[in-house]
Amino acid sequence: MTRIAVTGAAGRMGRTLIEAIAQRDNLRLCAATEHPESSLLGADAGEIAGLGRNGVLLCSELVAVVDDFDVLIDFTAPVATVANAALCAAHGKKMVVGTTGFDARQKDAVLAAAEKTALCMASNFSTGVNLCFKLLEVAAHVLGDEVDIEIMEAHHRHKVDAPSGTALSMGEVVAKALGRDLDKVAVYGRQGQTGARADETIGFATVRAGDIVGDHTVMFAAEGERVEITHKASSRMAFARGAVRAAAWLADKEAGLFDMQDVLDLK
Repeated sequence: MTRIAVTGAAGRMGRTLIEAIAQRDNLRLCAATEHPESSLLGADAGEIAGLGRNGVLLCSELVAVVDDFDVLIDFTAPVATVANAALCAAHGKKMVVGTTGFDARQKDAVLAAAEKTALCMASNFSTGVNLCFKLLEVAAHVLGDEVDIEIMEAHHRHKVDAPSGTALSMGEVVAKALGRDLDKVAVYGRQGQTGARADETIGFATVRAGDIVGDHTVMFAAEGERVEITHKASSRMAFARGAVRAAAWLADKEAGLFDMQDVLDLK
């Protein structure tokens, strides 16, 4: 039985993660945290997730429950995740990171934890999205430089980073397959007299509206035809089940950096 901790346990993703953990026979929720100002501190995590009492009470400090879990699942915010990664590395706790929106310094700080413990980090833990990553690699190899590539994504109005981490990962997969540097060819939105499209451009378009869980489409457009690879998430459970699957997979892994492609054996 692998013991799991969830940060941000009272949030939308946190509650879904708790539900996904309860569906697995080989995992058990043993710790749950929320930010220090939350009015739900001390509440039962199972009740918050709508599952009934499970005896795990929400606390504000991960260090206070560090001996109670084997793997931490963190879908919070960059500053919190950086601190949690350092704590996990110091105490030999494994970690699944689903947080996005890191700057370069923050991302390096999280990745440093992989030198001391097993860390699975991905922009998206959905099984379907990770299959799309593989399909995008194949499509880019086959279609090559003869197509224009555009990436469109839509999320709920509360998402704070753009483009989404998943959209950026899709762009990185395509750029790598074509031998391009995404930092040099990416175009994030267009306005005014932009001129003709540069051949190597990879364009990004972002929508933030309503309660959209997550839609992503990559378009490979040529004269006379186009190929579109699309993933649409209708529930956060798609991400939660993938993250929980990753946590179970990490249980017997030594220190190192992994991603969902490793978990699904797609490499």
